[in-house]
Amino acid sequence: MAQGDKVDAVIVGGGAAGILLAAKLGHGGKKVVVLEQGPAWQLSDLISSQIWSRRLKWGTPPVQLDGKNPIAHNFNTGSGFGGAALHHYANWPRLHPEDFRMKTQYGRGLDWPISYAELRPYYDRIQTEVGVSGDAKAEVWRPPGAPYPLPPLRTFRQAEVMTKGFAAIGQRTAPMPQAILSRPYKGRPACIYDGWCDAGCPIGALANPLVTYLPVAQKAGADFRAQSYVTRVLMSDKGDRALGVEYYDAQKQRQEQHADVVILASNAVQNPRLLLNSATDKHPDGIANSSGLVGRYFMVHFGGRVLGLFDEDLENHMGTTGNQLMCQESYAKDKHGGPFGSYTWQITQAFKPNDITGLVNARGNLFGDDLHAFIRQAAKGLAAIQALGEQLPDPDNRVTLGDKKDEYGLPLARVTHANDDNMLALWRYALDEGMRAMKGAGAKEAWTAPSPGLIHVMGGTVMGKSAKDSVCDSYGRTHDVHNLVLAGTGLNPTEGGVHPTFTMHALALRTSEHMLGNWRGYA
Repeated sequence: MAQGDKVDAVIVGGGAAGILLAAKLGHGGKKVVVLEQGPAWQLSDLISSQIWSRRLKWGTPPVQLDGKNPIAHNFNTGSGFGGAALHHYANWPRLHPEDFRMKTQYGRGLDWPISYAELRPYYDRIQTEVGVSGDAKAEVWRPPGAPYPLPPLRTFRQAEVMTKGFAAIGQRTAPMPQAILSRPYKGRPACIYDGWCDAGCPIGALANPLVTYLPVAQKAGADFRAQSYVTRVLMSDKGDRALGVEYYDAQKQRQEQHADVVILASNAVQNPRLLLNSATDKHPDGIANSSGLVGRYFMVHFGGRVLGLFDEDLENHMGTTGNQLMCQESYAKDKHGGPFGSYTWQITQAFKPNDITGLVNARGNLFGDDLHAFIRQAAKGLAAIQALGEQLPDPDNRVTLGDKKDEYGLPLARVTHANDDNMLALWRYALDEGMRAMKGAGAKEAWTAPSPGLIHVMGGTVMGKSAKDSVCDSYGRTHDVHNLVLAGTGLNPTEGGVHPTFTMHALALRTSEHMLGNWRGYA
């Protein structure tokens, strides 16, 4: 299709949610354009190197980070085709039923406008479409759902040792469900366990969008445009519908793409920024913001890392960037007098020399000869586990427009974030449990990270039942503008204690089906 021709749908953001929606809508007969601000990555661009993998993280525009505990924005987002899912760790547990009913069941946080039962069939379908490896029976905590289509991935000595450690404190473990192929599947090869998942997986064993939904979308005729920097949503004079988007192309020339439906599928920082930067005289506080909630309830997970040194070869260079095992024995939110919230133990991962999860950063207080001596031991004897834990939605953790501007004169996003007391208490509670497991495994030395890691970005455009309590409905359609749809982790009213990528896929699949079945209601 020619640039500028009106289409059925324009999708802003070429990450996992945007590409999945393009594939499903395109296959359903809709003309779709996808605008992505980053490069048009291909599998041949993916190099198993920590330095090269940094290219896959966030590129432009910059983000102003503020608050008592600023987030690690660049690491948690992505730039170019595939987005953050191009370098994600592929840990894919499901949310639990209680994660959807926090306010009703516990009087804390927010409720989702849908239940686990409503999302369950989409979890089941997604895991078959992309290929998830795991053992549903071993996951005794897992909500109801179909068995995984593939057996679990291999484990190595590090996992065997830590299984003993969790057993020592009376806790069970199971293979981590991972969106990585344990055997060939749908023309893609099986994992080779070299631990370079966060570099994008050039062989295609990991379910990154370049090998899952991008080929489907392209075959269906979707038009993907890289280096396309969207600056605002174009609105009708009456302010009641979206007409399309304004963007700047690779030559930095201003363009307009008109469409019957506008879908914002950027990350949980950039979607609020676009809505706020699209303010008009009819929407002075930003579009889809009659609730005043655009940007609010921004959330991250905490990471509670426990490390240990052993006097044996743990084969810790083998496996995946994600985790060989999991444990959800402490997932229950009510700790009977302790801190509130859920967490999942992510048990063991493949180590590389440096970067955020590397050997060097395992002991950030060591330098010189002491660091060299530690690395010699850690290269074979280091083990790690991490509690991925829940932060409750807080309206004061939010995305706003900053005082700095991009090259086109529009305000950058400012993310204000602070850890709350309950989250810190839950983090300490998990660390105590993890230290007991590490010592039970026989570690000769064990220690914890000095502060919580801040992982993933969610919230900011939360779903709900009305404009009084949310930005959009359960399909991502904004309450204020019927042909403006949101996608991605920004929709999550709560986050649970699991990675968000599986749930994001399931929600996007559900949205695509509803859109195709009710197109006139959107367009």
